Amino acid sequence: MYTMASFSHAKPRSKKCSVPLTLFFMIKLFCVATLAATEPSISSACKATFYKAACESFLVSLKTTALPTTPQELFDLSVHYTLKQAHSALDLASVLSPSAHSNAQTHLAPTGAMSDCIELLDDTLDQLSNVINRKNNLIRSHSDVQTWLSAALTNQETCIESLQNIKISEEKGVMVSTARNLSHHISNSLAIYVSHYGTEDANNKFNPSSSGGRKLLSGSGFPSWVSASERKLLEAPLGEIKPQAVVAKDGSGTHKTIAEAIGVLGSLAAGGKNVIYIKAGTYKENLNFPTKQKNVMLVGDGKGKTVIVGSRNAADGSSTYESATVGAMGDGFMARGITFVNSAGPEKHQAVALRVGSDRSVIYQCSIEGYQDTLFTLSKRQFYRDTDIYGTVDFIFGNSAVVFQNCNIFARKPSSGSRNYVTAQGRTDPNQNTGISIHNCKIGAASDLSGSKITYLGRPWKKYSRTVIMQSYIDGSINPAGWYPWSGSFALSTLYYGEYMNSGPGASTSGRVHWPGYRGNIPAAAAETFTVGSFIDGNSWLPSTGVSFDSGLIG
Repeated sequence: MYTMASFSHAKPRSKKCSVPLTLFFMIKLFCVATLAATEPSISSACKATFYKAACESFLVSLKTTALPTTPQELFDLSVHYTLKQAHSALDLASVLSPSAHSNAQTHLAPTGAMSDCIELLDDTLDQLSNVINRKNNLIRSHSDVQTWLSAALTNQETCIESLQNIKISEEKGVMVSTARNLSHHISNSLAIYVSHYGTEDANNKFNPSSSGGRKLLSGSGFPSWVSASERKLLEAPLGEIKPQAVVAKDGSGTHKTIAEAIGVLGSLAAGGKNVIYIKAGTYKENLNFPTKQKNVMLVGDGKGKTVIVGSRNAADGSSTYESATVGAMGDGFMARGITFVNSAGPEKHQAVALRVGSDRSVIYQCSIEGYQDTLFTLSKRQFYRDTDIYGTVDFIFGNSAVVFQNCNIFARKPSSGSRNYVTAQGRTDPNQNTGISIHNCKIGAASDLSGSKITYLGRPWKKYSRTVIMQSYIDGSINPAGWYPWSGSFALSTLYYGEYMNSGPGASTSGRVHWPGYRGNIPAAAAETFTVGSFIDGNSWLPSTGVSFDSGLIG
């Protein structure tokens, strides 16, 4: 944590970088480095950050002899600087792909890696703006800011992942470098924030009298960020729901396709939920809800009745991001009674059925079906209840803060010679408040998989991968080792994997891996930090949705 002394006014620089003008641009970077190295206050201001060079270049860019005097001032200046970098990155991406920006703003799924980056940069601007305007938005807890910065950082990693899949080109190299530079500045802003507020937030989180404190709710309640009206929408009989649009293949609704219904949402009055009721039927569509399209709720007639099917996949040229049958980036996205399917099959590699990058999103009584990369929990805070998830390789993956409760998680028969991995969590920075929490669920084999123990609970996709399985039933199809390495010793000492009070023939931890980062059976206090109330700040938003949830540990 910073002290006030760390932010004292800078002393006059003892060295100056004076060169002939004709040589200036050749050694500009050297000059910046020299100034930074001879400026003790710059070094102390950047102490908490992981990317010192990026931090020092930001401070030098202030063009003043007086550095920020408080941690809050340093943080605010850092975020403003990062926002400018994000605008520049978006401008660059738009120049490199002139047609992509307009496509990324529509309900149609993005096409191409550069479109992925543009949509993700649009979301990054939204997250950074949330941070800057946090006082006006009356944030509920410090976890809001941490969530927004964590998501902005994840967006850059996702952009780079998409770009890696395209052919080598000058444009690709420039965009990867730009996204990587932006990620460094976001990471530094996050580090500055956590170094100052981390302890304070941790203390408040478990204080029942504080605004961000844990509050035990009944088993019939949802996390508290769900309003009373949203609760009614999630649990009310279909006849009591008044949707803004009704989709029916037989023409009995207001639209015959979901895409048509989504297209009219922008003209609706602001406030509340924009509800689309999708009648029973199979809809072969790829849908996208961009960042600006918030508070959308899809209501179907139930699992297996209302079905949305796509088949985009990596083998046929789609990025993982754009392969999603349904993608939701706008905050407050909810779905109830719908089956989301990617039918590409196990041989087609990455093929997403549902991608969610929506904050305070709820998926309730749905089914999500695919093979590799079925459910992309991209970023922000998410809650899944009474939902079935089917897949093979890494079929729950991403870098959100997500809790699954009362869900059925089934591994399917993979392609020949392959293993199954239930999770592949993508935390890249230790300051991100992200991870996968599977609570009071059932994990096991689908009907087409029997015999061999080829399924593992997860593997570490990124360096700080974090997954916890608690009070769940694990059947005998899970390999006794439980977890599987990604590549060699990568992330084995930096990951966080834990289990707590699980049951079933696959729940024994006696044969589990012996990695430094594997915690085995974690204590109750540690498990509590991965519950709805603590991990996704659920008591502040889920009650308003009406979806059932358990705030803390059961029993």
